[in-house]
Amino acid sequence: MSRSEFDLCVVGGGSAGLVVAAGGAALGAKVALVERHALGGDCLYYGCVPSKALLYSAKAAYTRHEAATAGIDSPSPAIALGKAMERVASVIRAIEPHDSPERFRSMGVEVIFGEGRFIDPARFSIDGRELTARRFVLATGSRPAVPPIEGLQQSPYLTNETVFDLREPVPRLLVLGAGPIGVELAQAFGRLGSAVTIVDQAAQVLPHEDADMAGIIQSRLTGEGVEFHLNRSVSRVEGAAGMIRVQLQHQGESETWLEGTHLLIAVGRKPNLENLGLEAAGVVVEDGRLKTDEHLRTSNRSIYACGDVVGPYLFTHTAEHQAGVVLKNALFHWPAKVESRVVPWCTFTDPELARVGLSETEARERAIRYEAYAFPFADIDRAVTDGAIQGRAKIITGPDGKILGAAIAGANAGELIHEYALALARNLKASDLTGLIHVYPTLAQINRKVAEQRQKQKLTPVARRWIQRLFGLRGERRA
Repeated sequence: MSRSEFDLCVVGGGSAGLVVAAGGAALGAKVALVERHALGGDCLYYGCVPSKALLYSAKAAYTRHEAATAGIDSPSPAIALGKAMERVASVIRAIEPHDSPERFRSMGVEVIFGEGRFIDPARFSIDGRELTARRFVLATGSRPAVPPIEGLQQSPYLTNETVFDLREPVPRLLVLGAGPIGVELAQAFGRLGSAVTIVDQAAQVLPHEDADMAGIIQSRLTGEGVEFHLNRSVSRVEGAAGMIRVQLQHQGESETWLEGTHLLIAVGRKPNLENLGLEAAGVVVEDGRLKTDEHLRTSNRSIYACGDVVGPYLFTHTAEHQAGVVLKNALFHWPAKVESRVVPWCTFTDPELARVGLSETEARERAIRYEAYAFPFADIDRAVTDGAIQGRAKIITGPDGKILGAAIAGANAGELIHEYALALARNLKASDLTGLIHVYPTLAQINRKVAEQRQKQKLTPVARRWIQRLFGLRGERRA
């Protein structure tokens, strides 16, 4: 058998593929990186980077608008969406060199642009060239899912791949989808002057979160003027640029129409698996995603996969984690396993909503014995000084106090959740956090405060009387 040309051939230049390619080259492997469009993928051009840049501009506008609450007189800002979007583009350009072909070529990676496909289990063809490798890695990412709604394909609509190209004003934005992408962009556009309406067939925003936590986000957006039509589906779309109408349906109610100037589709993601020659490669697709084992190996033992094409979590940080697992297994036969228990995430609205581990809803659905404890930001001194009192932290523990999950809806939740991610990874109990000194005054004190709730609830009147008797304490005896 002839020797393979490469040690690794990575198909897809998004977050997962770039980590595999860079890591493989650093470890001494000969690496080919195949990409159809531009290195950087969804995260750089259509996802994390532009959305957070837009949210920053939106928060700046909102902060100035709300300056009076801080005792500062300030006129309402004059908002030009085009300027905000130009800043988004400048942020992308600033980060772009980190993912540039030149940088990866300087690492020793052969970067190949074009569309290719497997022609058999061991060969990948691109523009007439046949690539062979000891191991292939599929990291082709995902794209916006577009639902089969009557009239949608004949009407103009936006997705996360096109919304950041906008430069004209958006007087009234209709958002189909109340997941993370939908609510983040809804709040951003609302703060930048658009009238925003969100439609979703789910009963709540962020349907994968507990209702009490998601309700904090919905309440904030409602207070900022965002309208919601939940438990509704869209049966028809019609219109042209500047005038879009969507028809809503709900069981037992008459159909209604909503009007807007722009329509944003944010109902989920679809993995990019078409035209890759997966059948020729002997790679099985199951439920719309690549079938992989716990080592991220596909049904072809020489082909691995990572990122959105695997799931189930479509986050850049999980793509990077999976890329590390693939590197260890594909190059060194480690075997490393993908982490599925401790995966933190965050929706970057204001306030943010972050979670790790089990939610209360999941614990209940799985018939897991649990206890839930919560503490409000309103009782954290730093939150009061910063005017960030909206929200709460909640932990889920087992009967023995072992942490099963945590959720935080509040300021800087995405930063604060990592303390609980570490606690969950190390199988700690709530009591392990109550003894940890936290800087005062910081928002992070809420992590200790919520853990203390378990101790306080366990201190029943009976337990208190026993302590008094045992140590001869003379305080007031409580019933």
